Amino acid sequence: RCYSEAGAQWLETAPAAAGVAGPQTYVLPNDVGLALLDCSEAFRLLLRGERLYAHYLSRACWYGGLVVLLQTSPEAPAIYVLLSRLFRAQDPDQLGELARSTGLTDQEYQAFLVYAAGVFSNMGNYKSFGDTKFVPNLPKDKLRRLIWQSQAFQEQPEEMKLLWDRCGELMFSLDAQQRQLGLREKGTTTYFSGNCCLEDAQLAQKFLDSQNISAYNTRLFKEKDKAGQTCYEVRLASVLGTDAPVDHELAPKLRSFEFEGCTFRVTRGDYAPLLERVVENLQRTKAHAANTNQEHMLEHYIRSFTQGSIAAHKEGSRCWIRDKGPIVESYIGFIESYRDPYGSRGDTRFPPPHGFVAVVNKAMCGARGALCFREKVWGHSMGQVGLSQVSASPTSPDDDIRQTEGFKNVSLGNVLSVAYATQKDKLTFLAEEDKDLYIKWKGPSFEVQVGLHELLGHGSGKLFVQEEKGTCNFDREAVINPETGELIQSWYRGGETWDSKFSTIASSYEECRAECVGLYLCLNKDVLRIFELEGEDAEDVIYINWLNMVRAGLLGLEFYTPETGTWRQAHMQARFVILRVLLEAGEGLVSLQHTTGADGKPDALITLNRNKILPVGKPAIERFLRRLQVLKSTADVAGGRALYGGFSAVTDEGPERFLSLRDTVLLRKEARKMFVQANTRLEGEDVTLVQYEGTAAGLIRSFSERFPEDAELLERHLLELSDADSHFWHKPPKQLPSQSRA
Repeated sequence: RCYSEAGAQWLETAPAAAGVAGPQTYVLPNDVGLALLDCSEAFRLLLRGERLYAHYLSRACWYGGLVVLLQTSPEAPAIYVLLSRLFRAQDPDQLGELARSTGLTDQEYQAFLVYAAGVFSNMGNYKSFGDTKFVPNLPKDKLRRLIWQSQAFQEQPEEMKLLWDRCGELMFSLDAQQRQLGLREKGTTTYFSGNCCLEDAQLAQKFLDSQNISAYNTRLFKEKDKAGQTCYEVRLASVLGTDAPVDHELAPKLRSFEFEGCTFRVTRGDYAPLLERVVENLQRTKAHAANTNQEHMLEHYIRSFTQGSIAAHKEGSRCWIRDKGPIVESYIGFIESYRDPYGSRGDTRFPPPHGFVAVVNKAMCGARGALCFREKVWGHSMGQVGLSQVSASPTSPDDDIRQTEGFKNVSLGNVLSVAYATQKDKLTFLAEEDKDLYIKWKGPSFEVQVGLHELLGHGSGKLFVQEEKGTCNFDREAVINPETGELIQSWYRGGETWDSKFSTIASSYEECRAECVGLYLCLNKDVLRIFELEGEDAEDVIYINWLNMVRAGLLGLEFYTPETGTWRQAHMQARFVILRVLLEAGEGLVSLQHTTGADGKPDALITLNRNKILPVGKPAIERFLRRLQVLKSTADVAGGRALYGGFSAVTDEGPERFLSLRDTVLLRKEARKMFVQANTRLEGEDVTLVQYEGTAAGLIRSFSERFPEDAELLERHLLELSDADSHFWHKPPKQLPSQSRA
């Protein structure tokens, strides 16, 4: 059930009408999966210097992770601060005793704990996987009553009242524009001011390309000057402000420009107080680096976050790639562009799902190293695009690094082991005879798919580029388009990137391309032998890998919004596209049926004919993959949008009736798991690991203890940074009393 504030009643969770999300879409269920990411044994085996390196690097990550709150929604920072103050004053058990005395049922208090855990886990009140808003699953007046009786309120009543005034309404609001992330009328975003639309984003991207400025660490704010002319501020994330000393790379860019009748002003200093903590901890990390590659990597990252330089971050990525086989692995920065409605700006790749510090599994690294083999998919006429000829860093957005430097791939083993643990009775949409095989081989098949997806999917595919000086990275008189048999007619110009050209579809299109590579190459027996899979086991892994992709395509419908015709999650859109491709291949390869479950409610059944994978599935994926690659390599945006948009369409036409199937998927969906992560603590000259129980309360405790020295100061920074930009989204909030000293 879900509590409806507007209707003041408990609602059943079934969707009310075809194509319309039911209220269960916007709450986290009380029985949501929570799992501890156990790393105690790996951490115990580290040497003291390695533990210190991991400690300071993870501190940098967690401080940077707070930036995500400012990248998510206007109310997210205030919600985080409100929850942080509640649980720093009283732990979940103490607050639970108070909740019962104020009239909350155990179910309602558990719903509040799950909501708080969701905010901490997602760094905001929108799902990091799916981009939909989630709201507390209890009456607003009961939550307000609990807050008013809390120890935090008794200690700071005025501040707690003001915090509630800032976020209480928005915390529960499910107005149409606030249900998902998006631009203007399609959703909420703080990457852009509230008055920006798609046309503003497109114009800004043209400007950034013209000045060779990366969008990854920027936000865009639009205003009118006194003369009524449109002015845009492009704000770079950095410790230093615009008036501070600037290095030679950024000096000519931090100024005002006239561009297509508008003024663009490039500034910096976004998130400065939080990035200052990141830099401080990166500097401490340097003292414990294992080699010069790590030292240089950290130096470049420090410069990047201090100055606002993406070029410096690229240099850090190059050093990261050269740091082969480290004991402690990591990545940090403004990287993934999934949550930017336009697809160009990165969220901070800090705490998972935004980043990581991890101990390397050397055995698995050895297996993946053996994956570097030659296999042509694109066609001999575009041999330069062969799979093994161009490698990439799957966690770096930099195409020039992908094409020249090499790659590293990281698989977080403890995440995969708990994320993909499957119970037979919760397996939806599969035939009974497939379920035991699916449970047995899902983990191994996923390891194969991830390795191929990252190393040879993202790690391949050349972009044809003509630099500003006219030089090309290809022979214009020799490269033939295998689709047309003629010389290629388009390519990237100086300053243009994959993300800037393909923008809103770039992330999903690229994930689809990498998934297709994984499906295609898992059919190669040499690949499977690398993973110690042969004979019947290898055949079963192939079958389950393809079956899992088909099922994921159906599950992806949860992340489609009929009201706006948009997809909210890049990977799930990609998998739906692959499902459509395999259905279109015909010949009985895949079937998708509407059925009725044992409970009498709508259900669906997926079947995959394993005997048709090689003769029908393989050529279908090969053809589609070649088309994706050719369009990407040649910067054919119109062709790419037409192809990808066509396969992404969700309608009720045809025998599958996907829009109706979406209701069935929502009816039977299972909430995504949340992970409880450890803390590290300095004790004298060494570091200890602090782990927590795998519950909502455990996750909350991990955050309450995450910033023991400066939690209150960080909360002030978040509110001040949020206040500074509040007029771009809504009326300025009332300031907390002590903020006048800032």
